[in-house]
Amino acid sequence: MASKQDLIDLQPAEEYFVGIDSDGCAFPTMELKHKECFIPNIVQYFGLQSVSKYAREAAEFVNLYSKWRGINRFPALLMALDLLRERPEVIASGVELPALNELRKWVDSGVALGNPTLTAEVETNGSAELKHVLEWSTAVNASVDWMVHGCNPFSWVRESLRKMKGKADMLVVSATPVPALEKEWNEHDIASYVRVIAGQEMGSKKEHLQMAAGGKYDPQKVLMIGDAPGDMRAARANNALFFPINPGSEEASWKVLHDEAFDHFVAGDYAGDYEAALIGKFEALLPDTPPWK
Repeated sequence: MASKQDLIDLQPAEEYFVGIDSDGCAFPTMELKHKECFIPNIVQYFGLQSVSKYAREAAEFVNLYSKWRGINRFPALLMALDLLRERPEVIASGVELPALNELRKWVDSGVALGNPTLTAEVETNGSAELKHVLEWSTAVNASVDWMVHGCNPFSWVRESLRKMKGKADMLVVSATPVPALEKEWNEHDIASYVRVIAGQEMGSKKEHLQMAAGGKYDPQKVLMIGDAPGDMRAARANNALFFPINPGSEEASWKVLHDEAFDHFVAGDYAGDYEAALIGKFEALLPDTPPWK
């Protein structure tokens, strides 16, 4: 399994660098993972059976259909529960929602948010609350391992990787655990296109890009491909360019990348009006207010 050191030690073999998100971007796994793996375990572990309809709506909004799409599972859990607290139907139900104040403190601590660091925190302070959250997160991983397989990459992903190979050093940049990423990329025989597969254990997406590309490539020759605003923020934090994969139109987005956008990138005329037009369409798809408000 790759480590942070692999990112730090990465040396350019090509003039250009491309970071690629995985879930919901390269693979149609976002909806499957959240609807069939994350949400049932949220309902089970946090006692939301009698308000499962609203729990599902809140979790789907945060993780799939809002500007927070693609954020790390731990802050996403907190956000979904906070949205539930505000719903009149949930208040009227009398269901007691967990405050998870110790999780909030840990999320805000600045550590890489993943099961390894949460395990270390539980071993250090013995928190029953954090132990329960870790059990939930472990159950999610088990559900994903059981449920998610056979999901072919979106159309035009393989063709795009083939086109970029030999012109750009490519890296998987994801908030998904590395073992799940390696399983998916190897299962579909596309791992060979990328230099490193980076996941949540190796830091944030911003940190992945900084460690792998910072000071090694001209920032205007660094492109992040992603389906979530967090991918764009990671790119901007590194003065890099961003290509959006539009939720609901993923195949069409990859075809645009293959047919024209990557050519603009290597020609040096991607930044500016061309990128801005793509991002404008992308941002319009992801609101910050849930539909029930």
